[in-house]
Amino acid sequence: MGLVIWERRGRSAAGVATLLASVAAIALSATSASAQQATPPAGQQADQSKPVEQEKAAPAGATLLDKILVLSRIGETAIQSLASASHLGQEQLDRRMATTPNEMLFGVPGVAAQADARRVSTSINIRGLQDFGRVAVIVDGARQDFQRSDHGTQSTFYIDPELIKSVDVIRGPVANTYGSGAIGGVVFFDTKDAADFLKPEETWGASVTGRYESNGKGWTTSATGAYRVNENWDVLGNIVYRDYGDYKDGGGDTVKGTGFDVLSGMLKTSIRPTDNSELKLGWVGSSDGWNEISQGVPANNVDLKSNAFTARYNITDENKSWLDLHINASYNKTNLDLTSLVPQNRFSPVTGLPVVLPAGSMSTFDIGTTGIDIWNTSRFETAAIAHELTYGGDWVGDNVETGGSAGGDSFYTPSGKRNVSGAYVQDKLTWDWLEVIAGLRYDSYSLKDSTHETSGDRLSPRITIGVSPFQSAGLEGLQFYGTYAEGYRSPSLTETLISGMHPAGVTFPFLPNPNLRPEIGKTTEFGVNYKQNDILEAGDALRVKAAYFNNNVDDYIDSVTLSPFVPGSGCPFGPGIPICSQYQNFAKAKIDGFELEGVYDAGWGYAGLSASITNGHTISYKGVEADLATIPSSQVTAQLGLRFLQDKLTVGGEVQYNGKPKGNPIAEDYTLVNAFASYQATDNLKIDFRADNLFDVKYANPLNVVPSTNPAAPPTFAAYEPGITLKLAATMRFGG
Repeated sequence: MGLVIWERRGRSAAGVATLLASVAAIALSATSASAQQATPPAGQQADQSKPVEQEKAAPAGATLLDKILVLSRIGETAIQSLASASHLGQEQLDRRMATTPNEMLFGVPGVAAQADARRVSTSINIRGLQDFGRVAVIVDGARQDFQRSDHGTQSTFYIDPELIKSVDVIRGPVANTYGSGAIGGVVFFDTKDAADFLKPEETWGASVTGRYESNGKGWTTSATGAYRVNENWDVLGNIVYRDYGDYKDGGGDTVKGTGFDVLSGMLKTSIRPTDNSELKLGWVGSSDGWNEISQGVPANNVDLKSNAFTARYNITDENKSWLDLHINASYNKTNLDLTSLVPQNRFSPVTGLPVVLPAGSMSTFDIGTTGIDIWNTSRFETAAIAHELTYGGDWVGDNVETGGSAGGDSFYTPSGKRNVSGAYVQDKLTWDWLEVIAGLRYDSYSLKDSTHETSGDRLSPRITIGVSPFQSAGLEGLQFYGTYAEGYRSPSLTETLISGMHPAGVTFPFLPNPNLRPEIGKTTEFGVNYKQNDILEAGDALRVKAAYFNNNVDDYIDSVTLSPFVPGSGCPFGPGIPICSQYQNFAKAKIDGFELEGVYDAGWGYAGLSASITNGHTISYKGVEADLATIPSSQVTAQLGLRFLQDKLTVGGEVQYNGKPKGNPIAEDYTLVNAFASYQATDNLKIDFRADNLFDVKYANPLNVVPSTNPAAPPTFAAYEPGITLKLAATMRFGG
């Protein structure tokens, strides 16, 4: 399959230039107009999109841990949850000024993103687990299951950061109420709502953003509009265009193929039929274009289109404690067309003999995912014990169709259908200083193509005990918890059915394995939550979460190399080098680690610290241990921010140390330093600045190690990450 990186395929920029000119004109004209409007209270200036009630709930810097997170689907905040969970709100996301999804997740403990430098597709790693559904990525309720076999990233998703208002991360299989397979955890992206965008007195509102990045000379333009039809119905739309050239790494070298252009958009409406019910209908889509580089020249032209349609309904009634019903339905379709630009020397996927791939040959990857998710929470008391009983079920169906003649590229992402479904019940019991969560989930799956079919099912338990034993001043916010939880991940179509000859470099066979067993994640976790207000001065706040985890994944699935010289290997002699590749079960993968996340906010400023250490290895059925290739860097991230001018100006910085994973053959330690500033010049004009990698460090993501197709050659990185990058943006907002 070979080493490939990405090259921008440009679109016409005339429309973008016009939009930028319009942004500048509107900004100049609105500066004086905005002075006539009332100035919002201090503390609300920096982020107009946040609801007023959330502003009052916690200081701005404490939103990292204090915003609402639907962890157990009963409306807990992250600091209240008896699990390792994180929340990124609009303020944190604005500070990131993210270009790609991996930049949104900077500094989140236990989370890494593999994106092959600035490729717009991203694969998320939680606690050393990624790909093939081990981490469930969900956008507005729509599960992202696109997968294309290649070196590097396997399971990828496509979402523009400009569309996102919050990100929730739940680490470990305690998140299995979100669906089957998430033995690593869940990342939930929630897109912007009109209710967040519009001010209480406004019927309509709009904003335009123009942004420039120095490294790669990248431009981003974005426009958002919202309209309140009446108090029970509103609509929001957004369109964003990004156009980026090749960036330079920290050594000053241009990294070929790292440019891209992407057009994304969303449309969302919220309808409230009654005072206690709401229906949200949404569409999120993107059209991406880039060129793949092979051996220094453009080899393939890539067109990718993704569209997700969602419907989410909730009804609750304070007078009916048994009713808090949610119904989510979604359809997500991703189409990727790969067209060869030049003749290429390849190997036939059927015979393994040399062939010439003519220019214009095409492979197609079409993956559709349909899902439905229904749950209800009933609240009641028995004696002195309060219950929050959550029960529900979900189903996800993947329909994969691949084809074409591009040297067999689509051959290694086999066509087929997979269905996964489940049902669960979970009760949270609360008595004074004691909390107990007990749950049970049933999972089943089936997958098939024209010649193979397999299925399976299992029950997975969860038990969590939390205690808050102290009532004295300074300790009443201290809580300890322990959890044992299991998760169940079915094999994917690719892991089960991949076949054919390796297409480039050298050739060897891939063997299908319809007898793969599902993975079973068994996680033990011990954690501490601490929250305290008014510590050093009135109005300040401290929030801390820390956890140690141990995850044993039974029957872990990974690719192995077989030899035809070993009897019983099933590897035949044929063209190319004498090896085969096949996905097989290991006895287990053992992963353990520590995570810390905390923030202190005193109004005049804030300080945050996060850290994660992850170690892991596989154990074969013969007892042979090997380092797990998906273990990310250990990280320590510190951030400091100061507020001035009645919170209109915020300045700060971040320092992140990355320690190379054990067993990675070429990774190195590195430290990144970033700086940021945000100035709310007027009610309607906001200016943001960010400097990433201030000291121009040359570094690479350890997850981007690509093995050589020549067994005698060392592995390489897909690409080095960007060097120093300066970002400047202006956002003009107006409404009435």
